Amino acid sequence: MLAALEDAGIEPSEVDGIVTDAGIMPASVPADYVAGQLGISPDYVASVSYGGAGVACSPMLAEDALRSGRANVVLSYFGVDWGTRPEGPYAFHDRYPAKLAFEKPVGYNAQPLFFAHLARRYMHEYGLTEEQLASVAMTHRKHALLKGNAQTRTPLTLDDYRASRMIASPLRAVDCCLISDGAGAFVMTRADRARDTRQRPVFVKGVGFASVPMTGDSAFSQNPSYLHTPGAQRASQLAQRAAGIRIPELDFAQVYDCFTISCLMEMEDLGLCPRGEAGAFFAEGNASLGGRLPINTHGGLLAYSYLLGMEHLIEAVRQLRGTAGPTQVPGAELGLVSGFSIPDYGVLILGGPNTAEARHG
Repeated sequence: MLAALEDAGIEPSEVDGIVTDAGIMPASVPADYVAGQLGISPDYVASVSYGGAGVACSPMLAEDALRSGRANVVLSYFGVDWGTRPEGPYAFHDRYPAKLAFEKPVGYNAQPLFFAHLARRYMHEYGLTEEQLASVAMTHRKHALLKGNAQTRTPLTLDDYRASRMIASPLRAVDCCLISDGAGAFVMTRADRARDTRQRPVFVKGVGFASVPMTGDSAFSQNPSYLHTPGAQRASQLAQRAAGIRIPELDFAQVYDCFTISCLMEMEDLGLCPRGEAGAFFAEGNASLGGRLPINTHGGLLAYSYLLGMEHLIEAVRQLRGTAGPTQVPGAELGLVSGFSIPDYGVLILGGPNTAEARHG
């Protein structure tokens, strides 16, 4: 958080708003702890969804605070210590009571199993091949190695993919996201104030949040639209409408990628490629740097780190500032960040300093 404020050239005493996700941060790093440690006197504190959707949609709450005058500078943060905590992310998912009562006792437990069923059904419906699924993992690994500072440090070939340990068929270890310790933060303020900050401002063009009428308990086993990511299509439509742009105008996308198959399904629901064609999109190099629409230019959850989307947002900001280093998309002006928190979904569209008349700070 201090690094984010230093990056912006804003003193902690200037912060008068705090926004986070609603499920993880309030329990582990509550806003009053942050305020007390940093010397912040907040006039506005709010939270939305949890995890990925919470990260992607925190700018929506910050915008509300800035537009209404309830805050002038808003700090948002997110982090996990699931890499060193023995139960990792599974303790969080065990909070669902119906899963504990009906699914876990019969062995239907843990995210790799849920997504393995989705992958197998997707393969049956659309003809997704092992090689196409592997291309998702290999593309992410290639981006992570270019980026540097990633958790993964070795290249991934097709032979390496096939040699990777099977977790839940057809998903191998490299089809699953990393488990990490880490944290990130960003600062939002109004456009007129942002132009006086230390870095070139990046503008929030539009945010979309959507959910569906089902609980987190039932989303993986009772979803009637089984191969659609709950809320993703609607959230994408809302974000595009708010931003006044369409998908073909994007220069890159940072898509929540807890598993290779989830990345493919989300891309299709977001409108980044036609239904059933995301595997081919990756295999043909369209998602790679230099491709038609680079995806997860830092390596994503699969190959960089698992901070539930905060790294996606930070990488998007770097892309639009032109400071992404070896993973820079030339001339990047518009990017999309998505966050998955079943049954919620969030989509954030950001614009670079040269985007015409940005709507938000």
